[in-house]
Amino acid sequence: MRVISGKARGHKLKPPEGMDIRPTSDRVKESIFNIIQNYIMDSIVVDLFAGTGNLGIESLSRGAEKAYFVDQSRNSINIIKYNLEKTRLISSSEIITTDVLSGIRRLVGQGVKADVIFMDPPYNKGLITQTLDLIVENKLLKTSGIIVVEHDKNDDIPEEMTQLICTRKNNYGNTNISFYQLREDKE
Repeated sequence: MRVISGKARGHKLKPPEGMDIRPTSDRVKESIFNIIQNYIMDSIVVDLFAGTGNLGIESLSRGAEKAYFVDQSRNSINIIKYNLEKTRLISSSEIITTDVLSGIRRLVGQGVKADVIFMDPPYNKGLITQTLDLIVENKLLKTSGIIVVEHDKNDDIPEEMTQLICTRKNNYGNTNISFYQLREDKE
């Protein structure tokens, strides 16, 4: 697991211990960033269920203005801090140690509006639709923003919701990546 591109390119990131955290593979990460590259420069990024901070760190390395990392696991928070310090990207970051619901509310309370939101919840736990609803209800995503959801191929996730539409879905073995955007007629 490494930073693929940008100012921290080549830095190896500390991997998780055990199986509680499942980091995005370099192959999948590279594909994601090829798809969303136009959203990254000078963006505000939110990394929900952040794990190792892999996706938020890649965003900062590629020119994102700021990244917010939300995770409730102490182990994850320690790994994220270590990886941000190692890549020298900590000054452009905020780490929030809490569950995703509280994290979203805290971000909205701070006036954060995200250009890019990464979600990599635990597989097959039914957290995707609930989290997408929270993002929309709390207006965390900018009108022109994108949500990138990493999930198991067997996770049942919606193609459309009241205000969101899945604009693209890519499959990488057992992992799927779904991309959501706000409907143009909704904010």
